[in-house]
Amino acid sequence: MRASRHWPLVLRLGSAQTLAWASSYYLPALLARPMAQGLNLPITQVWMAFSMALIVSAAVGPFAGKAIDRWGGRPVLTGTSLLFALGLATLSQAASLAGLLLGWLLMGVAMGAGLYEGAFAALVRLRGPQARASITGITLIAGLASTVGWPLSGWWEAEFGWRGACLAWAALHLLLGLPLNLSIPRAPVVLPQAVPPLPTASDATSAAPAKQPPRHAAWVLAYVFAATWFVSTAMAAHLPQLLVASGATLAGAVAIGALVGPAQVAGRLLEFGLLRHLHPLLAARAATLGHPLGVACWMLFGPVAGPVFAILHGAGNGILTIAKGTLPLALFGPQGYGRRQGLIVAPSRVAQAFAPLVFGACIERWGAGALWLSSALGLSAVAALMWLRTDQA
Repeated sequence: MRASRHWPLVLRLGSAQTLAWASSYYLPALLARPMAQGLNLPITQVWMAFSMALIVSAAVGPFAGKAIDRWGGRPVLTGTSLLFALGLATLSQAASLAGLLLGWLLMGVAMGAGLYEGAFAALVRLRGPQARASITGITLIAGLASTVGWPLSGWWEAEFGWRGACLAWAALHLLLGLPLNLSIPRAPVVLPQAVPPLPTASDATSAAPAKQPPRHAAWVLAYVFAATWFVSTAMAAHLPQLLVASGATLAGAVAIGALVGPAQVAGRLLEFGLLRHLHPLLAARAATLGHPLGVACWMLFGPVAGPVFAILHGAGNGILTIAKGTLPLALFGPQGYGRRQGLIVAPSRVAQAFAPLVFGACIERWGAGALWLSSALGLSAVAALMWLRTDQA
């Protein structure tokens, strides 16, 4: 793919990803309670349905990646625009728990194929080993999904109710997301036998066969992404509660929490500027240290160090989002990227599904001491990354 077509494609895919994230992953934050009230259900059942969607997305990911490996991103991501619209329309018409579960089941299928991993695989099919800058560009744009999505969901819910908000998002997928994904350049079809299998005990796929990654590399990445995304999702759900438990005021907790989003964007800008000259493994190690270092500052100095924690955690999380796409590419190369990426990322989707519930129980038991658990998970991820070497790519 010519460089002149690179950034317009990144802009279009980034905009489509912003819509996909805002209308799926970030939807329950504003609409879960109105949904529960409108359907006369406990709010825990709404969150259970959302967790089910994340688990479904983990199961769908490898198959969607394999389809992108064969046919390219255009048909798969175009299909997810239709699925997102159908899922949101189904949610808008739900009259019971069964309708709610059906809507989120459809959303889970769309999320498994239509969020970052699908977009990353589409770029790798088009740009091969040179896709790192494109992946970073997409995350920079889609990093604004909550900034755009939460106000829109809140406004539509206030004006039209939660059903109207779901219909509005469905319409945007048809009017905006569908044309954006249709604009992805066609990729040549690859015959099934031309797509290499995942690395096994006797084989590993790499961009440079002479420097094949070790057998454990895929397992290491799967663990690292699961551990770090458990922490990220737990913080997204419980950070204000943790800050209040450690002595901050509610207003202060909200203000500190608001720093995470800009810090994520700053981390991605750092990766795009300085860190892109380093191997992705080195950038990932530094990023994974962000949360444990932030926790150390918090525990040593109390709520006054809350902003430092938010910045370190957010910046690290922003860089790790890019690492989910660039590390598998650097270690294994572009062949078979989509399917492999889907398998590597699947455990992190399951971890995300259970993170709010599990970490909430830890907060109930230990209060702010639950941060020791999240810090330990972060440090274990750093240790796992140290098991890999930069000369393995």
